Amino acid sequence: MVSRVIPVSAFDLVLFGATGDLARRKILPALFHRYEVGQMPEEARIIGSARTELTTEAFRAEVRQAIEEFTPDTPTRTEVLGRFLQKLDYVAVDALGEDGWQALAAMLRADAVRAFYLSVGPSLFAGIARQLESHGMATPEARIVVEKPFGRDLETARALNAGLRVCFEEHQIYRIDHYLGKETVQNLMALRFANSLFEPLWNATHIDHVQITVAESIGVEGREAYYDQSGAMRDMVQNHLVQLLCLTAMEPPSKFTPNAVRDEKVKVIEALDPVPPGDIARGQYRADEGGDGYLDHVGDPQSRTESFIALRVHVANWRWAGVPFYLRTGKKLRARVSEIVVQFRDPPHSIFPNVGPIHGNKLIIRLQPDEGITLRTTIKDPGPGGFRLAEVPLDMSFAEALGGDTRPQDAYERLVMDVIRGDQTLFMRGDEAEAAWAWVDPIIAEWERNRDRPYPYDQGSSGPEEALMLLHRDGRRWRQIGG
Repeated sequence: MVSRVIPVSAFDLVLFGATGDLARRKILPALFHRYEVGQMPEEARIIGSARTELTTEAFRAEVRQAIEEFTPDTPTRTEVLGRFLQKLDYVAVDALGEDGWQALAAMLRADAVRAFYLSVGPSLFAGIARQLESHGMATPEARIVVEKPFGRDLETARALNAGLRVCFEEHQIYRIDHYLGKETVQNLMALRFANSLFEPLWNATHIDHVQITVAESIGVEGREAYYDQSGAMRDMVQNHLVQLLCLTAMEPPSKFTPNAVRDEKVKVIEALDPVPPGDIARGQYRADEGGDGYLDHVGDPQSRTESFIALRVHVANWRWAGVPFYLRTGKKLRARVSEIVVQFRDPPHSIFPNVGPIHGNKLIIRLQPDEGITLRTTIKDPGPGGFRLAEVPLDMSFAEALGGDTRPQDAYERLVMDVIRGDQTLFMRGDEAEAAWAWVDPIIAEWERNRDRPYPYDQGSSGPEEALMLLHRDGRRWRQIGG
């Protein structure tokens, strides 16, 4: 199956922070891929902006280098890349001063979709928004995109929201979380709400528990300063894992519109019970023979910042009463994997003698690296001589099922095009971000009061033993990372 490409309208996309790492690695390659497949119209323009003084030709040369580096098969598409580069312009702008803003305003067209992508630090969000408004660029139809971290607590999130809303309405603000652009994350909604098989079973009567894992095999090298001020809770749980939890636990929206979907997600966050300290396990990867540990990487032997966290979470509503959601994320773990595991309850009674216990079905939704869905079922073990049962997977890989020759679409490709289309379904709303911080803040405040130290764990492991105990004491086991 070949995915259908729906072209978008002509647009002017201004990319602030265009010379930064995120722009080079993700945003500009994503835009190139959308042009390559024909989704981006010939009238589209991308205007790079940063403090660095560059000519447009020099900027195009930098973008060519970035795309060739992060899109390995680009040399075979030299002609397409050349046409794409002609869509790029550049203007140097001082985000906190007056230089460059008039020149930028003069480049924008009145008859094209207008979007401003802020690939910069949150401290610049409000200032850039004010400059866009004061120079007449923040029109009622304009869109503004902001990257995480969207604050570091409830107070700063509210301040960021207030700073943006002075110049833009909520329907113009796109708070991007790239996890929501992953094909499998979107398919979670299709799996639940487009199949009568699953939705009647998606509740406490039939589900024993849910595991959500986002594991990384790399450490914090290259992000030491930021990460040691944030930790796994702020960097991953407050946004990525909470979003996955919301999509797993939300009620069916009345219709598939941005606000209807996001209304149901906010309800999930507001229904989250406070998490007691005994339902949390924090960890730091220790040094080993293969390299330095977390404390070495951040250069602070007294750091109490966690590189791993696991939580036992409850959604206090009718659908999920008594069903624990186990969340975990960390650095330097056994493998790079993101998945949601829905463990159904064991059959209440076995009619088969001498076969041992029969375990409940398990639905595994893989977000990365191999996007797909696996349903583990119990069947008769083939062969004569007795009746034996075996657990086998019904496995579906998106790459194989929907076209093995199709290049997987990066999350940023979908999300940037959604901005141009004006579709906010996969973006966080302001009250959603604030609700997540309101749940997270008391947990972090408790750690800071007690000055708790994270538990050490081995690199290449599944995290500290204390995380395993979160499930063991409930008579459950984590699904093995990478397996």
